[in-house]
Amino acid sequence: MLINKSITEFLAELKSDSAAPGGGSAAALAGAIGAALGIMVGNLTVSSAKYEAAHEESRKLISDLEKCLAALEKYIDEDTEAFNNVINAYKLPKSTEEEKLRRSDAIQEALKGASNLPLKVAKVCLEVLELSGKMLSIGNTNAASDAAVAGRMAQAAMWSAIYNVRINLGSIKDIDFVAELKGNIENIVVRSEVLMAQLIKTVDEKI
Repeated sequence: MLINKSITEFLAELKSDSAAPGGGSAAALAGAIGAALGIMVGNLTVSSAKYEAAHEESRKLISDLEKCLAALEKYIDEDTEAFNNVINAYKLPKSTEEEKLRRSDAIQEALKGASNLPLKVAKVCLEVLELSGKMLSIGNTNAASDAAVAGRMAQAAMWSAIYNVRINLGSIKDIDFVAELKGNIENIVVRSEVLMAQLIKTVDEKI
């Protein structure tokens, strides 16, 4: 599993001429790094008596970020699996009309799976962005830069995941499915812009 590899091993696989792991798994990893940084800021906050008033809320934020981290760790491998399903579908036989139909259906289902997975990543990264902003607002000011980086990483990961959704949509024939995912993407982007504007304002006031 990719999640169990060292950083060096993961990067070696990422830079290889294999199509997977690729941008989707990298997006999930970037989001996970953001979540972990947010948790670190929370831990630095609850371990300091100076921020006792923020301990309870920080613990709640830590708990929520831990859930995001666990999901993103899982998605690192699941994104690669989803992409491999697409590759395998394209490799199905197509000698007869029946085989062609079966192959076409398999490709469409695999493409939907390969679109849904990065959409999940984008949604979780949006949550990490929001939680990081909250952590920045109440957390240990000595780690304000770390909370800001957590939010920035989450936003970058979110956009990276969105690109991996969008690249598949042009090949999917289900118009309703495509419209639904495009709507989801639009909502995520709009919300992220509001959250990032607030994060930038907050960090500029702190550092």
